[in-house]
Amino acid sequence: MPRFLTIGYGERIGYDNTPQALRDAAHEHDARLVRDGALTAVMLPPVCVTNTHDRGTEVTSGAYMRSDMPVAGFSLIEAASLDQAIAMVSKTPCAVADGVVEVWPLEEYA
Repeated sequence: MPRFLTIGYGERIGYDNTPQALRDAAHEHDARLVRDGALTAVMLPPVCVTNTHDRGTEVTSGAYMRSDMPVAGFSLIEAASLDQAIAMVSKTPCAVADGVVEVWPLEEYA
């Protein structure tokens, strides 16, 4: 079955401004995704790693990509289609709490 990487963006203020019952339902939705086999996690501060032409590894703090909202978490899910993957993440915390979720179809190496 195809897999999809989903990346949730959101800020604490948007989460806090979302009604508690909706947040609870979104977290239960995430728990169901995990029970069904999704790998789901909250993101911690990242680092960027480069090693241009193998001349030495450099590490810098922070994300490479920038957005108006921080990356909040990700999931690796299996779905029969992109439409099904979209439906699966449409009720997650970032999607319902003033955030956004990107859905990236993966083409896996055999």
